[in-house]
Amino acid sequence: MFRRLGHARIAGVDEVGRGAWAGPLVAAAVVLPWKFNADGVNDSKMLTPKKRQQLFVHITRQALAWAVGVVEPAVIDQRGLTWANQAAMISALKKLRPQPQAVLVDALKIKYGPRPVKAIIHGDRRVVSIAAASIVAKVVRDELMTGLHRRYPVYEFHHHKGYGTRRHQLLLRRHGPSAAHRRSYRPIKRLLKAHP
Repeated sequence: MFRRLGHARIAGVDEVGRGAWAGPLVAAAVVLPWKFNADGVNDSKMLTPKKRQQLFVHITRQALAWAVGVVEPAVIDQRGLTWANQAAMISALKKLRPQPQAVLVDALKIKYGPRPVKAIIHGDRRVVSIAAASIVAKVVRDELMTGLHRRYPVYEFHHHKGYGTRRHQLLLRRHGPSAAHRRSYRPIKRLLKAHP
């Protein structure tokens, strides 16, 4: 679509961590070359950790440009999830060198200066550059969550990556929330009321 309008550098953008109870929200922006080998590239949720890691290396080596934007839990609590989503995506886009001429985003509508932006429902399954961005964002966020595990080992962030699994809920009830938890989220609010 954008290529037919003469745009050569088109960024795909996606985020990871929207539904997590802890850890940052991470967005990635990726500009792929015209002749990119997209074998195996898919929505990051459809891939194994090993495959994501392999594709992360392939994507970041071949991309014309790639970058990530990170919004920490305290900022998500202060500004809200929608703001955090948009801020992470725009932060990633601003870091791209060279800058894109157009932007494709998974579902969320954003504005990025005068550049044309199109939000595509299920874009991470339909558009290669958005799928690539989802993989980059997921791998980066998983690494950040592994780092948080080293800081707060009692929560086992390296396993559940901050999502509301049964094990995570058990550990939260046992230890209470950490500074890495999103205190504006309803499950964490309930826990804080029960255990102030």
